[in-house]
Amino acid sequence: MSDVIATERTRTNWAGNVTYRASALAHPTSTDELQRLVASTPRLTALGSRHSFNTIADTDAVQVSLQDLPPVLDIDTSRRVVRVAAGMTHSQVAAGLEARGWALANLASLPHISTAGAVATGTHGSGVRNPSLAQAVVGLDVVRASGAIEHVDASSPDGALDAHRVAIGALGVVTAVELAIEPTFQVATTVHLDLPWDAVSAHFDEVMSDAYSVSMFTSFDHRGARQVWVKHRVDEAAPAVNLVALGARPATGPVHPGENDPAGVTEQGGVPGPWAERLPHFRSSFTPSTGAEIQAEYLIPAASAVTALEALRPLASVFAPILIAAEIRTIAPDTAWLAPSSGRQSVGIHFTFRRDAAAVAAAVSRIEEALAPFDPRPHWGKVSGMSVEGLHDAYPRLTDFAAVARDVDPTGRFRNAYLARVLS
Repeated sequence: MSDVIATERTRTNWAGNVTYRASALAHPTSTDELQRLVASTPRLTALGSRHSFNTIADTDAVQVSLQDLPPVLDIDTSRRVVRVAAGMTHSQVAAGLEARGWALANLASLPHISTAGAVATGTHGSGVRNPSLAQAVVGLDVVRASGAIEHVDASSPDGALDAHRVAIGALGVVTAVELAIEPTFQVATTVHLDLPWDAVSAHFDEVMSDAYSVSMFTSFDHRGARQVWVKHRVDEAAPAVNLVALGARPATGPVHPGENDPAGVTEQGGVPGPWAERLPHFRSSFTPSTGAEIQAEYLIPAASAVTALEALRPLASVFAPILIAAEIRTIAPDTAWLAPSSGRQSVGIHFTFRRDAAAVAAAVSRIEEALAPFDPRPHWGKVSGMSVEGLHDAYPRLTDFAAVARDVDPTGRFRNAYLARVLS
């Protein structure tokens, strides 16, 4: 094995619900070291910011962190593309872009997650015009099983870029990502409370498309959407939906979507600010969300959203002891083969549960049963009970992706138990 492998191990994921089995954790400090590591290690798995809630980043072999690779943020203004080191977090990338007058089109609710890890699992923000973060990828560098670096972009043959945009760690270790950018813009966030279910059902599309990014939070109880976050780009027309007329009330101060101190959320109250400080829900300087939690998420066709929410409402009593918050967001279609929003306008229903694995597993089973008629696709980084057959039904290009994985990694150097199951 390479001498860059340390005996140190990262014991758990961020939330503490997965204990990693890795024998060692490597921290290469250059791409050359990483290439030597990959070429000399029989099996290894890339470890991002540990914000996945299943075993996608687990292994009984070597985990490799990219956090010690040199930071890179190179802007090509003529192409409107930024090249960033894969291990950099979105907060680091966003701060660097904003300082230079540029922006990404969207961000996830957490800016703490690594750029490559977020892309690899199909992470998204919200907005009827905003696809997942992976759709912004116009190129990437990946270390193959041989240790060689290959650049993949739109000129690569056989749709390789769309195969690599959401690659769930199966095609190699990504070292750099090229992302489409645009000039910086400002966003103002307003929050309303307790939008009744009748209004949610009757005006769902209208509310969710009323601004650049909109999120509803619910417990599926009598309160309906207990919070509606409207994130308005100030260079666009102002929101037109009167949420008060629909039965909601304006928040009188900052609110947290879960149970934590609202000091950790990004600024609300309609105060304009840079995209980098408004599109995420949480400030990068604070510990995100609750920590001791388990998350699940399913993306369904947008046309089925209201009916699907109605199907979940009878589970309110199941959710009551364990649900911290459920978030409802919209996602525009992707072209990435394994993006949960690939090929269709989608609505994501995201659950943040207390860290009670048995109770969450039971709840997830009930959720998947309720959502089964609506062609749900589970998020790759969250917990799910979906069978391999169900995953292949949900992701029509999964068989094609598995063939690409066998082609670029014939000996299974990047396989772990999760990938062996999913790609079987």
